[in-house]
Amino acid sequence: MDNKFNTLKFALAGGIWLGVCAFLITLCAIINIPGFRPFAELLVQFYGPYGYSVSLIGALIGSIWGFVEGFVHIGFLGWIYNKLLK
Repeated sequence: MDNKFNTLKFALAGGIWLGVCAFLITLCAIINIPGFRPFAELLVQFYGPYGYSVSLIGALIGSIWGFVEGFVHIGFLGWIYNKLLK
């Protein structure tokens, strides 16, 4: 039985997931839902040098960087998984 899976699709799913999470965290922080501001401030620390801020434009920038980071990291995880099956 071959348990390999498509690394590209796995990476895309991870990128979409982290992009959506960054976008929603920022929107929740903007409308002051309790508990989301500290997470948005963490995103400022990570993505701030690349244009992220707690704003609507920042939410879009954060979702792009979240997608890129998720694509790379989750894709690498999928690649490692497939290599370990050999």
